[in-house]
Formats: sequence, C-alpha cells, structure tokens
Amino acid sequence: MNLKELFSQTLRVPYTEVEETAASYCFRKRGDTLFLFFEKSNGAADWKNNLDFPAKPYREMERTWFVHRGFLRVFRSLEEPLARAVTGEGVAKIVISGYSHGAALALLCHEYCVYHRPDLEKTISGFGFGCPRVVWGYLPKEVGARFKNFTVVRNCRDVVTHLPPALLGYRHVGKLLHIGRGTPQGGVESHLAENYLDALSREVT
Repeated sequence: MNLKELFSQTLRVPYTEVEETAASYCFRKRGDTLFLFFEKSNGAADWKNNLDFPAKPYREMERTWFVHRGFLRVFRSLEEPLARAVTGEGVAKIVISGYSHGAALALLCHEYCVYHRPDLEKTISGFGFGCPRVVWGYLPKEVGARFKNFTVVRNCRDVVTHLPPALLGYRHVGKLLHIGRGTPQGGVESHLAENYLDALSREVT
C-alpha cells in the first residue's frame, strides 16, 4: 500500500468515537498486519483539545518528556482499546495513520506501540498527514529513537504542521516528508484533504 492509498483509507474507514473525549479511531487486522487509523477533527470537542496546548509530562517516569496536553488527554482515552489490539495474537506488523488532529494521535500511538511491542519495533511504521507539533522541549535519546519510523507528511505550506509554534518550544519528531512543493497553495489550503491526495498522486511513494 503506497501513501496515497493509506491516506485514502484514513479518510474513509468507519470510525468509532470515544464518548468521553470524542476521539475517533478504527483498528483493522488484515492477515498479520494491524492497521490503526485516527480521524481528523470533527467537532467542537476536538478543537477544544487542539487548542489546549500547554505542555504536560507524558508520564511520571524516570525519563520525563513533555507533550501537548490536549492531544495527550485524547490519547489516554484510547489506551484501553489500543492495548487490546496491539497485544492481540498473530500481529507481526503495525501500520499507523492519522490526518490532522488524528495525526497527532497517530504519533503518540506510534511511541506506545514501539514501547509496548519492542519485538515488533522494526515492523512498526507510522504516518501523520498534516501533523501538528506534539512534543515539547528536550526529548531523551531513548525516547526519540522510538519515533525513527514515524513520518510527518507535510503538503506545501500546510499551516497545521507549523502549530503550535516552534517559538513556544514545540518540535516535530521522526522524519519529515515534504510533498506538493512549488504548488500555489496557502497555508490553510495546503491542509485540505483533496490537496493532500493530489500531491500524493504526484509523488513517488
């Protein structure tokens, strides 16, 4: 499955919503591959969490690291169904994908999967289409290594991928794939799903 196909699936799979936080997810297993999808913002609750960006420790642990508070709150509400899926029998590969708000959840999910399934570290891949910045400040080396197979996909001048501002201490982790270079799109227009699809169709992925 190439990136355009993965993004198309991310847009159209049927999502389950967690009432507590309005988090939307879809977990599917095909053969020995587990696909974990996370939906873009689709309501007022999502936007409230998007804008709740003071940094918060990910967990109280020996190596403390900080993330966007709103995204962490939403991700926490997904941990129970996520744990069941990730530790299920017959999983040999995990593919994680999210768009916009869902891309931030995909990033946190990627770290969760690598941490809880170290036996699958080399076969876990994550993609955040139009991903905002999630991690704040210094990231311990061993934590940063968990994101080596996570890719932030940025179309053209996508404004969401520049938020929260780096001046506030936020940063991208993993790899950055910049698509749609040279197209006459503004920051908001670049974030639209149809423009991601168009750019991905022109990329060799």
